[in-house]
Amino acid sequence: MSTSFKMFGGDFAESIVLFTSNPFVALFIGILATSMVQSSSFVTSIVVGLVASGCLTLTGAIPIVLGANIGTTITNAIVSITHISKKKEFKHAFEAAILHDIHNTIAVLIFFPLEITFHFLEKSSLFIINLFFKSPDIASNLAFSSPLNFILHPSVAFFTHILVNPIILAIVSLAMLFASMGCFVNILKPLAKTEFREILHKSIFKSPKRSFIFGVCLTAIIQSSSVTTSLIVPFVGTGMLSLEAIYPYLIGANIGTTITALLAALALGSSAALAVAMTHCLFNVFSSMLIYPIRSIPIFISRKIGDTALTSRIIPLIYVITIFFLIPFLIIFV
Repeated sequence: MSTSFKMFGGDFAESIVLFTSNPFVALFIGILATSMVQSSSFVTSIVVGLVASGCLTLTGAIPIVLGANIGTTITNAIVSITHISKKKEFKHAFEAAILHDIHNTIAVLIFFPLEITFHFLEKSSLFIINLFFKSPDIASNLAFSSPLNFILHPSVAFFTHILVNPIILAIVSLAMLFASMGCFVNILKPLAKTEFREILHKSIFKSPKRSFIFGVCLTAIIQSSSVTTSLIVPFVGTGMLSLEAIYPYLIGANIGTTITALLAALALGSSAALAVAMTHCLFNVFSSMLIYPIRSIPIFISRKIGDTALTSRIIPLIYVITIFFLIPFLIIFV
């Protein structure tokens, strides 16, 4: 699905990244670009490359990275739609899907004004870069390939070759996503009534610290927060996990996903590019430290929005289209 979205809108996403120097518009460019390609790693890697080549300043890049953090949560919402046939189950799945979105939105509402006023994240990242790297350029051949990409590459290449049209590829991939998630839910439901539920709570989700570390490590290895966070949605939809249990896991995934941009920056050997990646990492770390103690607020908001799924199941679809596409598009182009 990500490949089809990149084929369809990758070039457009890359072009709008350079569209404006206005930080407010750049924020929504990050949201729209990431929503179009289904990958914050893809967008942040583009930004890292543009900063390294001098086409984009660090100050101009940071709002795009913050927007990408919101845009990446669209995948969770798409996955939650697989539960739409069962009203109550859909409500819980949608709550889990937008919890990540609400957390990142609150983080942006806090840090975006601070950044454009005081350049807090920019100065912090530059301080760390100058502290550890004395020379202006960094020589590194460090790279890491996601094992998930390695496993999926043959099948992705096959379907991309057979289904050349990106729209057809997107339709087929969405159908495969819904079918596979439907099977996954059918497997989970019987397990929810067995000892598997207790094992889940006593192992990965035994404590916030353990679920947080698991979220960081799993996302760092897979290099996709979209995958690791959307994977947890069916567990909440089937009632095996609560929003309170998955919250540390979600913020762990937020931090783990910054590894991709850091590796891309190190491979480029540019201190400016590394500063962008470091900013992304610091933003997720600082926002997690600040919001986690008041986690009841994003959880409460998620549940309130999730209640709309009980009144009308079309509202979540309108939410996705409006938040991730319509509003960013209007702000950027109007």
